[in-house]
Amino acid sequence: MATGAQPAMVPTLKGGLGTALSLRTALRRAQASACVLMAALLIPGPLFAQSPRPRVRDLGLVVGTIPPGPLNAITDVAGVRVGHTTIARGDSINTGVTAILPHGGNPFREKVPAAIVVGNGFGKLAGSTQVNELGELESPIVLTCTLCVPRAADAVLTWLLSLPGNEDVRSANPVVAETNDGYLNNIRARPITEGDVLAAIRGAADGAVPEGAVGAGRGTVAFGWKGGIGTASRRLPGQWGGWTLGVLVQTNYGGDLTIGGVPVGRELRKGAGGGGSGDGSIIMVVATDAPLDHLRLERLARRALAGLARTGSNMSNGSGDYVIAFSTRRVLLTVQPPNRLTDSVELVRNDVMSGLFQAVIEATEEAIYNSLLRAETVRGYRGVVRALPVDSTVMILKRYGAIPQ
Repeated sequence: MATGAQPAMVPTLKGGLGTALSLRTALRRAQASACVLMAALLIPGPLFAQSPRPRVRDLGLVVGTIPPGPLNAITDVAGVRVGHTTIARGDSINTGVTAILPHGGNPFREKVPAAIVVGNGFGKLAGSTQVNELGELESPIVLTCTLCVPRAADAVLTWLLSLPGNEDVRSANPVVAETNDGYLNNIRARPITEGDVLAAIRGAADGAVPEGAVGAGRGTVAFGWKGGIGTASRRLPGQWGGWTLGVLVQTNYGGDLTIGGVPVGRELRKGAGGGGSGDGSIIMVVATDAPLDHLRLERLARRALAGLARTGSNMSNGSGDYVIAFSTRRVLLTVQPPNRLTDSVELVRNDVMSGLFQAVIEATEEAIYNSLLRAETVRGYRGVVRALPVDSTVMILKRYGAIPQ
């Protein structure tokens, strides 16, 4: 009997034919209950309670050579906060919101340097033109589903305008990015509400970041398996600056899944025919405490696309591939009056950028792997999307020598 199941109740019976019939009925009911219980136990586990799944380093695969920060997450960059609202209702609604804040203050009053780079522009990234025109981020970065962008942007405005000190603000630039989760989610219902967005922003915190089918990654699909939210970080050695860089991704794209140089997707599909579609989208958010301006952040963001390519993406015609990068550090070197006309800022020299380039490539690649490995199977609007099979993936990686036998 399964733990927590109630024992079958057999009524008190009197003698004679009535006793036999009642007993037979009771036994049949008990057998039927047992069959139902057995059938439930035989349904694949991922559709019910699922044990925590591993990150890529738990498999023994080390991506790159630069060590991660203590959490191996975007929140290793001091001050950065992440919040999720996950929306799962029945089999038709699987979506959510993920919010990334550069610091715990008022982002409109304490703007940070930023840049947005487009790999392939099949997407709806609100707020991108002002970020690239002024080189600044003045709002949280919010990730959600494609048809929810307008509602999410309006909710970000509600939050920004309500902050103390913003009472006279008449223009603000919410940054909202998306991927299309319309296979697992009834996207036309546009289920995101202002409250969902505000909950993700207000709940954003430092520390470990939940990954997989959470927040804006609840309904996403990557390489034909369940995608989601993933994160990773790198801490540069002292001779390279000692800075920390973190990446968070929302994966919803396709191609030929490659993990650590191993054609995992091809091996998993042997005999099944075909391969994963290249269409879809991915949002990559890059944070660093290195003092970078818009130009250097743009250079950094372009290298994140190299990390994406390592995983097997071809940035197809139907894919929206975006990188949003920001620096949390903007140091004024001299004391200046409030009515100053110039800024004096510390910047990483261009000839020192290569270490950061390597860090963002490695962290982006690893964050994508984590998004797949941590995601669980989800039953949704148009069907079931299975989680990447961990045991089979480990066997393939061992066979190719990517991880120890």
